[in-house]
Amino acid sequence: MTLDFSYTALPGRVAFGRDRAADLIASELERLGLERVMLVAGEGEAALAERLTAGVRDRIVTVFDGVRMHVPNAVAESARAAAASAGADGLLSIGGGSTTGTAKIVALTSGLPIVAVPTTYAGSEMTPVWGLTTDARKETGTDLRVLPASVVYDPALTQTLPAGMAVASGLNAMAHCVEAFWGPGANPVTSLHAAAGIRALAAGMRARASGAEGTEAADGEDSLLYGAYLAGSSFAVAGSGLHHKICHALGGAFDLPHAQTHAVVLPHVLAFNAPALGASDAQAMAQALDADDAVTGLRRLYADIDAPSTLAELGLTRAQLQEGIGIVAARLPIPNPRPVSPDDVAAILTAAYGPEA
Repeated sequence: MTLDFSYTALPGRVAFGRDRAADLIASELERLGLERVMLVAGEGEAALAERLTAGVRDRIVTVFDGVRMHVPNAVAESARAAAASAGADGLLSIGGGSTTGTAKIVALTSGLPIVAVPTTYAGSEMTPVWGLTTDARKETGTDLRVLPASVVYDPALTQTLPAGMAVASGLNAMAHCVEAFWGPGANPVTSLHAAAGIRALAAGMRARASGAEGTEAADGEDSLLYGAYLAGSSFAVAGSGLHHKICHALGGAFDLPHAQTHAVVLPHVLAFNAPALGASDAQAMAQALDADDAVTGLRRLYADIDAPSTLAELGLTRAQLQEGIGIVAARLPIPNPRPVSPDDVAAILTAAYGPEA
């Protein structure tokens, strides 16, 4: 076997343990020497955040709860001002991808270290990728300042997710794994992590969908959150391509729900790119999905877990579909294993929109 690749491991620490989030938060803040922390948690996460930080109240100097999806510029400015006014020396984010993203946008300009406690399977806590929406256009970038210094994973925090949100969030993580196979920085190490992530996520989502209880349910949740970690860590190195460019464009322009948009678009981008995948990657992805080919395996998984299937059901209108095609096409060329034309963008998005298109 002849190999020719480069791989840069990213700095950061992961602490994983069921029902241990509060203790792990305290130990990670202590380890990093953080004494004036801004807590970032949306209003829906306030009660959970209060419970998890009961033992470190003396270290929290302010709370920012103005979290919004896709991190609008006004939210970013407000969060940055709050951290500066309080003299914060670190950030503690407790919540989903939008919460992590808000902490990241503060870290981008301040350099403050982040301790991230994810409550969904977003995976963004493992990446140095930031996102900011200005005038309905979402901009993304990569900067090591936004990569959390510590990540606390506790499956007990995700086990209470409503079934629909768990499916969508899990498929968002799945999208990170799939795109890691063809991202601009993809290599054998990221593909290995991505395949393991796909396998863990699929098993966990099927356990969720089956209504498993007791030990089986706990094992499924552990698998889901472990898969999310693998998804984020593989995507962080491999980078983004066509799938994420589409989803970020649609989310920023039309305020579509982030995870659900990823879930709907993924099968269509995979079907488009499948013919261009190398034989080893195609086989690894198919095996991780327990199928003869990845497209069939992913579609079977979607059927098993009752996944969201169309952009129309997420609220996108026909007029917005056409606008969205134009927005994505204007960003071409996009890194991708197969060349993408404006007609290809239109075909992918029209298929994702659903029969109503």
